[in-house]
Amino acid sequence: MTQPILIVGAGILGLSHAYAAAKRGLKVQVFERTHTPLGASVRNFGQALVTGQPPGVMLDLAQASRGIWAEWARHAGFDLKRNGSYLFARTEAEEQLLEAFCQGRARDYGYRAELLRGAELDALYGGQFSHHCAALHGLDDQQVYSREAIPALVAYLQRELGVEFHFSTLVRDVEPGQVHTTAGSFKGAQVIVCSGHDYQTLLAQPLAALNPQRCRLQMLRVRPKIDLQLQHALLTGLSCVHYGAFADLPEAAVVHAEILRDSPHLDQHGIHLLISPTPHGELIVGDSHDYSDDPSPFNAEQVDNWMLQLCEETLGCEVQVVERWQGVYGARGAKPFTWLNVAPGLSAALMQTGVGMSVGPAMAERNIAHLLD
Repeated sequence: MTQPILIVGAGILGLSHAYAAAKRGLKVQVFERTHTPLGASVRNFGQALVTGQPPGVMLDLAQASRGIWAEWARHAGFDLKRNGSYLFARTEAEEQLLEAFCQGRARDYGYRAELLRGAELDALYGGQFSHHCAALHGLDDQQVYSREAIPALVAYLQRELGVEFHFSTLVRDVEPGQVHTTAGSFKGAQVIVCSGHDYQTLLAQPLAALNPQRCRLQMLRVRPKIDLQLQHALLTGLSCVHYGAFADLPEAAVVHAEILRDSPHLDQHGIHLLISPTPHGELIVGDSHDYSDDPSPFNAEQVDNWMLQLCEETLGCEVQVVERWQGVYGARGAKPFTWLNVAPGLSAALMQTGVGMSVGPAMAERNIAHLLD
């Protein structure tokens, strides 16, 4: 293949496809409308979760992506926490759900996870989390600081694999083997569109057939008021009704009923707590979920307050808000992801759930292998 592969979008999917193609010795050019990646891939928690993925293809992709992240961190030089995550059970119902997961699904499908209680729970961070009932330690979960990891990955692809990037370049239109941009037209052997939640600029008609939606999240960066030195990604039992590894277990229905009874506002706004430490002693906190075709640009202060309350209850300390922002990603398609063959020489890759960091690297490997075959 003498002509390059042309990739639209420098988010995690675009970069993953660029890596999968370039490591096979192919020429790759990437087009990104902004001067640096600014979309969902840098606004997120940086959590590459294996434990939360449902059995089947999503778990397989997350497990395979784990090794790719390790390879990237080694060569690109960004911080990668490989010590797993802690998911805290705050109630007896949440604890029973985690116990059922460990005794059943974890054993049946090879999740590497252990349930900590009693003295083991008290030993975490000097007893900082002993007010919880239990903690599920997802041993294979990883976490990066996306704002640093994504630019570092771009630099690595440029430096070591010869990927050519065209930043501040809007792709106006695509056709088989060609992209038309604000910097002119470019020809290639294949065009792969990885444009995230933008369903209208490119390939609007075939994408509309997938009936995609967008999800808006409220997120914060905070500083703990004690020297917590957190080194693990954190979740709570609230996440169990959102993540497929747990959500269809019978015990999850009890947890969901408990949430509806005691905290219906959390269910109404899709709030479940995620906390990710940054390399600079701060924490990324969220998130809420607002699904629509055109998400509102306006944040609700009450939603932030609910998330901050959950954060402080989970951490056992007060936090100070440093920054607030919105995340937006593609969501609620018929499948969690789609590889769309529009025409020979023109394809599109979409994530339709918020786990691109967890499964995107291995998904791109499969797509590129399929494309070359």
